[in-house]
Amino acid sequence: MRVVSAVIAIAVGLLVLLGYFLPVAVPVQTILLEWAVILVAVAAVVGVINLATVHADKVRRRAKDGIYSAMLIMGMIVAAGLGLAFKPQNSFMQAIFLNGIIIPVEASLLALLTVTLLYTAIRLLRRRADAMSITFIVTASLIFFASATLPFGDMPILGTLIRPWVSQILALGGVRGILIGVSLGTLLTGLRVLFGIDRPYGGK
Repeated sequence: MRVVSAVIAIAVGLLVLLGYFLPVAVPVQTILLEWAVILVAVAAVVGVINLATVHADKVRRRAKDGIYSAMLIMGMIVAAGLGLAFKPQNSFMQAIFLNGIIIPVEASLLALLTVTLLYTAIRLLRRRADAMSITFIVTASLIFFASATLPFGDMPILGTLIRPWVSQILALGGVRGILIGVSLGTLLTGLRVLFGIDRPYGGK
């Protein structure tokens, strides 16, 4: 059975890959990608049901953190009900979930990431005060100050010269480097799966 799953996974991956190079394989690629979208949607539904079941069991057992499980279940029910009633594209849904929940949560997570990164940089400087550590903390500090809204952001030098250079050249270069690394890692992982070296679908 493991051999069959490996053959199916490799064959499907090769057919999808060929669709990007051979126009003849595009219809097959489209069908396989549509099947993949359906499978992902079903897996998401199963995951939500499993999450609700686990937290409902906590509420039933009156666990110590059962109040949070109850709040999660109520939030899921309210979100699902509003989504079915108004549809995700509705302006009311956009105002509640996008502007009221998603964007503030993302901003809070980014702020937490910023503080964590700065704290890590300071600890790194305390443990190893070499040229690379100093370069890292100076670069991170420049990007922080260039990305933040400061009272003196409109000063001639900082606001019009240093800030755009840091945010549009240094930060953008770092983002591109990260994206290139992620792309290479994804490509390597995909090739390992295609050649059967890694078998995340259950084979060994």
